[in-house]
Amino acid sequence: MMIASLKTAFAALLFLSPLAEARPQHPARDEREWVTVWGTMPQLVEPANLPPAPFNETGRVFHDATLRQTVKVSLATSTLRLQISNAFGGSDLPITAVTIARTANNTAGTSGVDADSLQVVTFSGSGGFVVPNGAIVFSDPIDLAVEAQSIISVTIYLADGQTTNSITGHPGSRTTSFLKSGNHVADQDLATTAGNATATTTDHWYLISALEGWVPKGASAVAIVGDSISDGRGSTTNANNRWPDRLLARMQNESSTSGIAIVNEAAGGNRVLADGLGPNGLGRIDRDVIAQSVIKYAIVFIGVNDIGTATNTTAAQEAVGDRLVAAYDQMVTRLHRFGIAVFGATITPLTGDGQPYSDPTREAARQRVNEWIRSSGRYDAVIDFDAIVRDPAAPEKLRAEYDTGDHLHLNPAGYEAMAAGIDLSIFEKFKDGVSGMN
Repeated sequence: MMIASLKTAFAALLFLSPLAEARPQHPARDEREWVTVWGTMPQLVEPANLPPAPFNETGRVFHDATLRQTVKVSLATSTLRLQISNAFGGSDLPITAVTIARTANNTAGTSGVDADSLQVVTFSGSGGFVVPNGAIVFSDPIDLAVEAQSIISVTIYLADGQTTNSITGHPGSRTTSFLKSGNHVADQDLATTAGNATATTTDHWYLISALEGWVPKGASAVAIVGDSISDGRGSTTNANNRWPDRLLARMQNESSTSGIAIVNEAAGGNRVLADGLGPNGLGRIDRDVIAQSVIKYAIVFIGVNDIGTATNTTAAQEAVGDRLVAAYDQMVTRLHRFGIAVFGATITPLTGDGQPYSDPTREAARQRVNEWIRSSGRYDAVIDFDAIVRDPAAPEKLRAEYDTGDHLHLNPAGYEAMAAGIDLSIFEKFKDGVSGMN
């Protein structure tokens, strides 16, 4: 259904003052501030995860295409702003039009929106923006009231598409997105628009990288630096039951943590020491943690792919273990420089029949790295995920009830256990930050 009032709003953008149209009035700056309330790690989309046909042509993607995506915001707010990323784009990214709305029935991975909440998104007063390659842009403030843990929909139209096959996205969204030819940013439901073909679905995010909320001062965020286990491999598509999602639900039920957003900056296959599926963990700390708004805490839960992809010789595994602990130390130093408390999480088991990482030398490296995480004192607190999910009878393996079957990734029950095992008092303990001395 096309919404008449929204058509009028688009037309008004051509005639009204950009400042009057795009910038609502807000409380004094000393009362509120921007906090990242949703985020995902932007990366170069590998060929297998590019958008499906007909939205992926040789040398161009999203030509005359509308893309609708849903995300879950952590905190309640009445004002948002959207970040679009062209960090890995091979060309300029010409955004034609964007809308944002609450989803129908607060449901993830849906093609429908709450029509009454649909808002036009502007960038520096304009309905569109050409994002240079390597750049990010923020929208103007958007008046959209949402509750904590609300699901919202972002709809983007690109008239000309992006003239490259190197684009920015996040393949491991665990959330269904919708693509449709033509401009449908004002449609209530992409799947049911009369006279048009049904939308094409894909379980990836593209172009969007963060949302900020204008919230009362005192709110903050925790950033998660991780790999596929934090990105939710093994979780249920559109159910938001990754361990960070379940942690958010716990935190929202406690007054001492209900003002803390979770920003999941994890990606499948990511490593600390080398690029691969996304930039290396040490190299992306500034972009994915420090540059986000009001990050007060970071959880570092990454390293299994470094161990798993290193040669299974004693020398190679000793070397990768040494390099990992040195890199963790550097992460802590860098994050402490900005007063961010750093919580280190132990690496979970990787052993089992048919698991490519499974090997005694790799297990020895995992145990050695975990011992450093637990006992070095370098982290402000330790989250012992290994102890939570390992099999007591065979501690080199996951508990059977938490194992997806690949002996590395966890199922929703395992992710629930991980979230339940985190001591929430660590957030209160470090609410005033940490020293930047080391």
